[in-house]
Amino acid sequence: MRCPAFLAAALLLFAAAPALADEVGTFRNDWTGNSIVVEAIADPKVPGVTCHLTHFERSLIDRLSKGNWFVDPSNSSISCRQTGPVTVGDINLSARGEEVFSERLSLIFKSLAVRRIYDKQNETLVYVVYSRQVKDASAKMSISTVPLYRSDVTWAKPAQ
Repeated sequence: MRCPAFLAAALLLFAAAPALADEVGTFRNDWTGNSIVVEAIADPKVPGVTCHLTHFERSLIDRLSKGNWFVDPSNSSISCRQTGPVTVGDINLSARGEEVFSERLSLIFKSLAVRRIYDKQNETLVYVVYSRQVKDASAKMSISTVPLYRSDVTWAKPAQ
């Protein structure tokens, strides 16, 4: 009898979780084997919008020579575009927006996140990628926008 309740709780938790990234490419950018990873992130609440995120991944040689075994740099970039018919689901319309994606860059203290904010005045979805780091608050960030003006957009509920 506990299994159905556990399954329902797991499904609810999964539905509330941020999007997952699909790696679409990776390449080495120096002789030590450091890489740049390109990931695609479909906005789970706005079907038809996909963000491509790049971030740095340190090689074994780099980790051996510089230490900091469990940390990758915060450098990242984002580009979001309409990739199909846009349906805006039940999104947070406040000025804080909501997190769409999060990924760890260190064992404990650093992560990379993507946040969506709706700019009602300009009818635009704004996506910000940034790092969260407890030490030195070194939030490196990048921004991308998806204009909805004069687009054929379906809203799950009216934008207020």
